[in-house]
This record gives sequence, structure tokens and C-alpha cells, in this order.
Amino acid sequence: MAADSPPPPGAAADWTVPQAWDSYTPAEHAMWDRLFARQSAMLPGRVTPAFLDGLDVLRMTRPGIPNFEELNDRLMQRTGWQVVAAPGLVPDAVFFDHLANRRFVAGRFIRTPEQIDYLEEPDIFHDVFGHVPLLAHPVFADYMQAYGQGGLRSLGFGALHKLARLYWYTVEFGLIREDGGLRLYGAGIVSSFGESKFALDDPSPNRIGFDLKRLMRTKYRIDDYQQSYFVIDSFDDLLRQTMETDFAPLYAELEDSDDLEPDALLPDDRVITRGTQAYALAKAAE
Repeated sequence: MAADSPPPPGAAADWTVPQAWDSYTPAEHAMWDRLFARQSAMLPGRVTPAFLDGLDVLRMTRPGIPNFEELNDRLMQRTGWQVVAAPGLVPDAVFFDHLANRRFVAGRFIRTPEQIDYLEEPDIFHDVFGHVPLLAHPVFADYMQAYGQGGLRSLGFGALHKLARLYWYTVEFGLIREDGGLRLYGAGIVSSFGESKFALDDPSPNRIGFDLKRLMRTKYRIDDYQQSYFVIDSFDDLLRQTMETDFAPLYAELEDSDDLEPDALLPDDRVITRGTQAYALAKAAE
């Protein structure tokens, strides 16, 4: 979406809209409760404990879709973040500005029963259940703000597509090494019943130790489960590497480097799991 696109009718200049919590139907609240119960029962032992700690901010006094006003009271007390509603996808500059100011943009709509296991555009369950618990973690909250600040700078280098890969492979589809094993933390995984199992258990995908430059060379899948996942050692290390990296020369280096396919493995990768790619090969043959 173009950076200078005007906000749609009814939206403020920063593309936010009222959540209009009172407009949700009983069926929409029931869908949230169904998704919440399914994921929160399956994730213990698979997700980073920091996510489960943060999940408490979503345990509202009423069942159903969280009211952002009540949610923000709890989240602001934890880390100074808040959730704002938007009518859909927003321009990159607007998105980065919200993150840089500790505001997370969430869609208002929730998926239908027919979309329970897959939908293309992120809904309120993905945005709020998937993202908000870790926004209650001080270090990850700082990482998200730093990413937004870096995103604003990236617009001046024409390197947005490279930086988007960092968001994709950490915030959305990241794994973390904890307690001698791998745990989930990316919102795209923790809000997906199928990928919550696939990312940890399936022999198909590669699991590769986090390397900033290598990751930013790697293309990703937007239509199916990932062919590679990148594993961080800790949130502190992720924040440190992000804050200590001078991205301007990194972008210049990346311009001279070929992009890598999602299933690529390099000789100097820290390979945790060498995937069979059986899932992706089977889907390609259909």
C-alpha cells in the first residue's frame, strides 16, 4: 500500500478507527472463545513461558473478544503499549510509526467458522491473541518499538522488503531456544492450531540458528507453513543484535547479495534441524 494513500472514510489521519466493541455479535464472541480455548489448551509446553505469562492480560472480565479499552489499561501498566484498531492493512510508514510509539495496530474483524484454520488477512484473533501477550514482556516490547523505529529509517534506504523479513521470521514465525529445547513465540505460529504443531514437530522444515544478515536474505511463504524457521537464543540477544546493528551498511551489503529461497541451507548455517521439505514438496505436486 502506498505510503501516501489517504485513510479510508471513517478512519483518523493515523488510520485508526473505534473498535466498536458493542457491535460484535454473539457468534463473533463465541468464535473468539472457541479459538482462545483451543490455543491456550494446546500451547503450554510448546510456547515460550513469557507468552503464557503475558496471556494473563487477555483474561478479560467478560468472555468473548477483548474490549481494547480494558485491555489497554492492563497492557499499559505492564509495558506502556496499547492496541489500536484499524480497518485493515495500513501503509508501511503508518504501521512503523505506531510501533515506534508503542501502539500495536489490530484488525477489528474475526474469522468465520469456515476460516477457522486458515485466512489470508490477519484477524483480531491473530493480532490480539498472537501478538499482545509478548507485548507484556518488557524486552520483547522494547524490540517491537526498536523494529518500528528501524522501519521508519528503512524507508529512506529502499530496503523495506529486506527488513520485512526480519519481522516475518521473528515477530510472526520465530522460534526460541529455551530449557534445552525449542519453543514457539511468533504470533503467526501461536495463533495457528496447525502451525503450532508443524513448526516444532514436523520433520519437513529447516530450523536454523538466528543470523541477522542471512535471515534478511531469505524469502518466505505467505501462502502456507514456512519451509524454514529461525531460532533465537533469547529475547535479550534479539534486542541487542537489533539495537547494535548499523542497518545502513547492512542494506548496502544485502543489495550485493542474492536472495535465498525459503528452503535454502548454507554451509555456514547453524543447522538445528535439516528439514526433509516433504510437506512443501507434496503440496507442490498437488
